[in-house]
Amino acid sequence: MINHRDPETQRMPFTRSRETGRFDGTSSMKLGKNMPILWYGHRAFTLIELLLVLVILGVLAALVIPKFTGRSQQARETAAKTDISRISTAISAFEIDTGRLPSTEEGIGALIQQPAGVANWRGPYLEKGVPVDPWGNPFDFRNPGQDNPSSFDLHSSGPDGRAGTDDDIKN
Repeated sequence: MINHRDPETQRMPFTRSRETGRFDGTSSMKLGKNMPILWYGHRAFTLIELLLVLVILGVLAALVIPKFTGRSQQARETAAKTDISRISTAISAFEIDTGRLPSTEEGIGALIQQPAGVANWRGPYLEKGVPVDPWGNPFDFRNPGQDNPSSFDLHSSGPDGRAGTDDDIKN
C-alpha cells in the first residue's frame, strides 16, 4: 500500500475520522497500528434504494394524476356552461334592441356584425368575437329551438365533438 501521509502532521489525507465519522482531511487521528480507512470516492445509492424511490413516486403518481384529470374535465364543462350563459345574455340584449331573435342562418355571428335589414342593432354584443366551446368546437344555435320551441337552443357538442350525444351541454 502506498503511504500518502502528510509528514508534518502524520495524518492521512481524506480519511474517515473515527471521532467524527466524517470523510475529510481534518481527522485528528494519527497513523499507528490501526490505519484509517482511505476515502476513494463518493458513496452512491444502491439499486434497492433507487427502486424504492421509483415505487414511491409511481404510487404517488397513480393517486394524484386521476384527481387532476377529473378536475380538468369538470373545469371545461363549467366553462362551457358559463359561455352559454354569457351568449344567452347577449342574445337577449340583441332581442331587446332589435325586437327579434337572430335566425338560425344568422347564428351567433349576428351578435358580432349587424345583419342586413336589422334596425336598432347596438352591437357588437360579444367583445371577443364568435366564441368556441372549451374543446374548440363552435356553439350550435337554433331559432326556433327543438328543446325550447318558443325560444332558441344554444348548446356545445361537449368533449366528443358530436351533437346529439349525452355529453352535450345545453341552455
